[in-house]
Amino acid sequence: MSGRALVTGCAGFIGSHLSERLLADGWEVDGVDAITDYYSTAIKRDNLRDLLDHPRFTFHHVDLASVSSNALVSMLDAADTVWHLAGQPGVRASFGQGFDGYVYANVIGTQRLLEAAAGIRLHRFVYASSSSVYGNAVTLPTTEDSPLRPVSPYGMTKVATETLATTYFDLVGIPVVGLRYFTAYGPRQRPDMAFSRFIAAGLNREPLRINGTGEQVRDFTYVDDIVEATIAAGERGCPGGVYNVGGGQPIRLNDAVRTLARVLGIPLTVEHRPAPRGDARMTTADVGRCRRDLGAVPCTPLERGLADQVQWTLGRVATGVAAA
Repeated sequence: MSGRALVTGCAGFIGSHLSERLLADGWEVDGVDAITDYYSTAIKRDNLRDLLDHPRFTFHHVDLASVSSNALVSMLDAADTVWHLAGQPGVRASFGQGFDGYVYANVIGTQRLLEAAAGIRLHRFVYASSSSVYGNAVTLPTTEDSPLRPVSPYGMTKVATETLATTYFDLVGIPVVGLRYFTAYGPRQRPDMAFSRFIAAGLNREPLRINGTGEQVRDFTYVDDIVEATIAAGERGCPGGVYNVGGGQPIRLNDAVRTLARVLGIPLTVEHRPAPRGDARMTTADVGRCRRDLGAVPCTPLERGLADQVQWTLGRVATGVAAA
């Protein structure tokens, strides 16, 4: 399948990988990104570098929450499928005054894009949600039918995003498909995320600073597996539905650090810090629905994925690209 895609958040971690894969598959891609400064804009522009050189890629430097409705309609009207990955990431910064930015980017930006899509014939409107909607899930592994009990304002905005998408599906028939991503990692991972910080610290022979005891469990999901499921959702996801996208290999953070030490080939020292607000104790995805409906099966072992991320990090150091 190919056609014309609209990818929001195209300069981000997952969005840039998705855009490259769609181009490789023959799609025309309109990429949208506001290039916000939540982390270094130099990193985002580096993520865009190869995309901007591609003849079937068009970049729109656009803020979804403030751009004119006519501009949104124009971009959507040209698209066959929408992949909406734009938003404000991160749990800890969503508390306090930072919450306004999360509502602006995640809720208002999504509502305006959905409103503009009403009346436009799309094959699918795929949007990114998060395992953060579950909070401290009552059942593990967690199915899509589990209660949504976020433990952070960020998670709450993702619940709001899902509710908005369902509303527009019910009222005007936009063929929305939601994806609850579980702890993405790999090349281009955001610098504030755990493995990015751990790899940088290890290479600099500095202690790894871990929030909490390190006994928290995460379902780390390699970015290529995420992209595979994301594209499949655009092709055959059930409109109105939502899917867990997880790695299928939940692991304690302490054990993940030991895996990273093997990959780096150096001993790693750890400093534990108090667990912050908003961090779930365990995230484990039941991916049966994703396998059944999308045919997407995670296949990247953690050690191999970490090796790829380490090599990418070393390449960035060699070329002098900003790391934060």
